[in-house]
Amino acid sequence: MAKKPKKKPSDNTIAQNRSARHEFSIHDDYEAGMELQGWEIKAIRHGKVNLTESYVFLRNGEAFISGMTITPLQAASTHVVADPTRVRKLLLNRRELDKLAGAVNRDGETIVALSMYWKGSWVKMKIGTAKGKKMHDKRADKKDRDWQRDKARIMKNANR
Repeated sequence: MAKKPKKKPSDNTIAQNRSARHEFSIHDDYEAGMELQGWEIKAIRHGKVNLTESYVFLRNGEAFISGMTITPLQAASTHVVADPTRVRKLLLNRRELDKLAGAVNRDGETIVALSMYWKGSWVKMKIGTAKGKKMHDKRADKKDRDWQRDKARIMKNANR
């Protein structure tokens, strides 16, 4: 009897906003659900999501994401009008919404979308409160990354 091949644990990440970590210093992060339509889920399953220009804003005690693009599939229903950049509602607890509102209003922080991923059969969004980086901060981060890489290289060669 032949053994069944083991399945690799699949990476649940749908899309990442890599420029967010470069442009902002992230302080806190939160997990939020999303209100999506059926055609959006089908497009997300095919990986047709772009988070690079998205941002989160608060209105009337609720969180919304704008600028996120979900490109509709060609085989989408004809009776549905697919708007790829519509404003979508994020689902958060009241306590989390209050913390976000305090960070935005009191501390002057921005809420950015960091990544989108599957959690079971649900699509989740990781959002974070952030402050914008200055040019010298970006240079310092690059310098630190280069030093960490060089240090690892030196330690690897020293152990041989």
